[in-house]
Amino acid sequence: MTTLVFGHKSPDTDSTGSPIIWAWYLSEVKGTAAEPVLLGEPNTEAAFMLARWNLDKPRIVAGVEAGTPVVIVDTNNPAELPEGINDTDIQAIIDHHKLVGGLETKGPIDIRIEPLACTATIMRKMIGDDLAKAPEGVKGAMLSCILSDTLEFRSPTTTDEDRAVAEALAADLGIDIPSYAAEMFAAKSDVSAFSEAELLRMDSKTYEVGGKTFRVSVLETTSPGTVLSRKDALIAAMPTVAEEDGADQVLLFVVDILNEEATLLVPNALVRQVAEKSFAAAPGEADTVVLPGIVSRKKQIIPNLAL
Repeated sequence: MTTLVFGHKSPDTDSTGSPIIWAWYLSEVKGTAAEPVLLGEPNTEAAFMLARWNLDKPRIVAGVEAGTPVVIVDTNNPAELPEGINDTDIQAIIDHHKLVGGLETKGPIDIRIEPLACTATIMRKMIGDDLAKAPEGVKGAMLSCILSDTLEFRSPTTTDEDRAVAEALAADLGIDIPSYAAEMFAAKSDVSAFSEAELLRMDSKTYEVGGKTFRVSVLETTSPGTVLSRKDALIAAMPTVAEEDGADQVLLFVVDILNEEATLLVPNALVRQVAEKSFAAAPGEADTVVLPGIVSRKKQIIPNLAL
């Protein structure tokens, strides 16, 4: 039976590229039939990566049948995975996020979780010398994942290891990192075709804080004004998205990649309290508040959320 490799729902570049990388490794190096799949449409940056490196868009699946062998990458959170994930045959987990708990396996498995900025960096280490066999597209996906997750090394999650792997891949591929990263971020910033609800769900993860369930959404962009010009419509869409997704509130952080700051939309008293308790911010009656230096959901937003 073919092993399915996938990351989290609302797939970003890492959750699109890493399944491709690992399915290649399993199939072509380890001799295990594997297929990368996605749990939703890839975001605009991930779509750019697929086109740039001539990679086929993985098949999108709504669920996974019980007993299917799977490898989970770029997450270990059951809330970000298909319903019934514990009924599948989980073979391995490769991730760079905190351990959430809740996944159950049918036996001992391989788990690799490291405090690096990107799943693809971990995979580079695991693949080792066999990467020399990889086609250009797999290497391009690996580079793209790292540049995306590190925001071209601006994110505080970036490690020396992430940077070294990215620089080595870029040299091998003949890629100028600043130029290529600028292309990636421009693609990520083009959100004109998306509805407000789609934007709120585009890069979103669910967390519980103080008895409240928050859908924590991040939009990373080099053109924050484009997103913030839709502020009123985004705020108006938040209650519907929260209700449909079983959350108490959507938190939207618009991350300005170049200026290394985030703008939090403040639609009500609950989010005002989050801003004050989590980031010592004082939005007053304003419906936005700027958070200097905040660019990472994993390292700066989630750990600080408080009520």
